[in-house]
Amino acid sequence: MSFGSKLVWDDTVLPFQLDRSDIRGRVARLDGVLSGILRQHDYPPAVEALVAEMALLTALIGQTIKLRWKLSLQVQSKGAVRMIATDFYAPEAEGEPARIRAYASYDPERVTDGPAMEQIGKGYFAVMLDQGSGMEPYKGITSLSGDSLAHCAEAYFAQSEQLPTRFALSFGQSIEPGVASHWRAGGIMIQHMPKASPSAAREGSGEGGLLLPDDLLDEDEGENWNRVNHLLATVEEMELIGPSLPPTDLLVRLFHEENPRVFDALPVRFGCTCSEERVRQSLSIYSAKDIATMTTENGRVTADCQFCGAHYDLDPATVGFEAKEVPGE
Repeated sequence: MSFGSKLVWDDTVLPFQLDRSDIRGRVARLDGVLSGILRQHDYPPAVEALVAEMALLTALIGQTIKLRWKLSLQVQSKGAVRMIATDFYAPEAEGEPARIRAYASYDPERVTDGPAMEQIGKGYFAVMLDQGSGMEPYKGITSLSGDSLAHCAEAYFAQSEQLPTRFALSFGQSIEPGVASHWRAGGIMIQHMPKASPSAAREGSGEGGLLLPDDLLDEDEGENWNRVNHLLATVEEMELIGPSLPPTDLLVRLFHEENPRVFDALPVRFGCTCSEERVRQSLSIYSAKDIATMTTENGRVTADCQFCGAHYDLDPATVGFEAKEVPGE
């Protein structure tokens, strides 16, 4: 992406392909997107880190899918962080940005100063696709495992999609002299190109009978995959976050012998789809009697968006399937 002669890579996802090894990938940089997500809430640091990681995964995964409408990632847990939910909305038209939103539900009294993943207990990692009206929604889940949400996503792709996948992620608060601290994130996703009829070369040979990425490849493919993984392992955290190193230069530094090709970068923005109309629609299934139980002491029905913090204040007489139009409402 260019503005005049200056390359701008913040809040973009850059697709690439490694022709020698038949591997595709994405490089993502998030800056303003994370600011838009995290400034809506006063999360503890560990919860902020989990939301930042989840948003970065969502940007990388969302761009790999021929998406008509929405990709959602979700973590459900019995730990201090009960849920993390993210949505990735496909661009509404060519040249427009994708939109991301995210939030977490947690128990403040149970959150500790320990590592982020210690805030998550037993549960599952889910990937959901909604391709819009007339299309059947898809949902795939895998158990929470490993020491990061990225490992959970890798396990999902190996077990549910049979696609060897690796993530290298970095995220944290950027502190510069004279500049207010803010969150930045960057990451690389690599994925072996799918076969026409995917099947596990050594089915069930992973730990506990679960498929691992290396179980899905034959000998030659496995050699290519391992070689690229070794190259990816040399990436440094500051190279992922930037902003001084463009993603194109990073790809050349890491994979120049793999014949990397890049495609058009996708801009991403923080964006929420909530609206008063949607709130009214969600309440339209309730009777006037039901609405009365939702009415506040001030005689209003209120709703807050967990993603963007928008507050809606409605006249109870105008919501529900028995709603009446009120002049001036």
